[in-house]
Amino acid sequence: MKVKTLIERFEQFAPKSIAEPKDPVGLQLGSLEAECHKVLVTLDVRPEVVAEAVAAGADFIFAHHPMMFHPARNLDLEDPQNQMYATLLQHHITVYAAHTNLDSADGGMNDWLVDALGLSNTVGMVDGIREVNYLLTVHVQPVYADAVRLAMVGAGAGDMARYSGASYEWNGTTWFTPMQGADPELGPVGERNNTDELAIQTRVPHAKLQAVVKAINEVYPGGHPALELTQLDHEGHQYSMGRIGDLPNKMTVREFAAHCKQVFNVPGLRVVADDLDKTVQRIAVLGGDGGKFFKIAQQKGADAYVTGDVYYHTGHDMIAAHFPVIDPGHHIESICKPHLTKLFKQWASEQQWPIEIVPSELNTDPFTFI
Repeated sequence: MKVKTLIERFEQFAPKSIAEPKDPVGLQLGSLEAECHKVLVTLDVRPEVVAEAVAAGADFIFAHHPMMFHPARNLDLEDPQNQMYATLLQHHITVYAAHTNLDSADGGMNDWLVDALGLSNTVGMVDGIREVNYLLTVHVQPVYADAVRLAMVGAGAGDMARYSGASYEWNGTTWFTPMQGADPELGPVGERNNTDELAIQTRVPHAKLQAVVKAINEVYPGGHPALELTQLDHEGHQYSMGRIGDLPNKMTVREFAAHCKQVFNVPGLRVVADDLDKTVQRIAVLGGDGGKFFKIAQQKGADAYVTGDVYYHTGHDMIAAHFPVIDPGHHIESICKPHLTKLFKQWASEQQWPIEIVPSELNTDPFTFI
């Protein structure tokens, strides 16, 4: 199978359109048309991870962190980063990264983190991208309506609030004149004709639009029935960075820090708090570098906040706000490796993809606790 087959399915789950502005998500190196036989799932793309991929015979690396945050200024192979690119090209390994789109996706990174902590009643923390919704109308001959309707729903159209597969239909008459070069199913070229048709109208999110149109064309004889598309304002799904939820029971900051240490299997963590014996229950979580959002977490009713890469002076601001923050590090996002591996294997089983998916076994955390 081709790389794009997996990517098209993944981008229905975590579309690139919900990534934060200027976040270089997507294809990093290689081609979406490349053949894919073995996928290595990793948090980071580092030289040691590339060596692991080569040794494992992987031809596709799926990463959370983009490897090209900063463009290369030269191609000097004495630079370890440039040599890593050369190794990837030499071994025909494609690299793709899903960063803040995976962070914000429903059922993605931050949901995995809150689930690991045992939080319930979760809501979004920081408003991210609002997805665009469209009203799609397709005109078909009634005999093909069932096939088209099922194809649209199967590709993700028609989800509204607590309902799925919703559509509205009406009958009408289509008038047309086939022009020179046309191959009409009804009537001769150059003569005015008409036929009964059915209009099927449904809502489609931006991320699934391409798949829905493709599904329609695949089941409609000759492909390309008449389509109308209208963008709907203020109706798209609101994605969020971070989550806020409740612990089963109250804990002191000290106890909660120990809980985080155990859950994320880290040898140490940093705690920013002026009172380690303060009790907390409603917890905000944002994987990665989220220190700048602590005021939002506090304003939204969180008792404490879990995030990584807290800066020194930001820590002072947290102390002044009497808001406890647990910093278990950026590397807790490696939780994505088992979850993405499981998700990809599920899709491979459903679609009968002839690929193998394995998680990287390497720890790419640059920090060591002594």
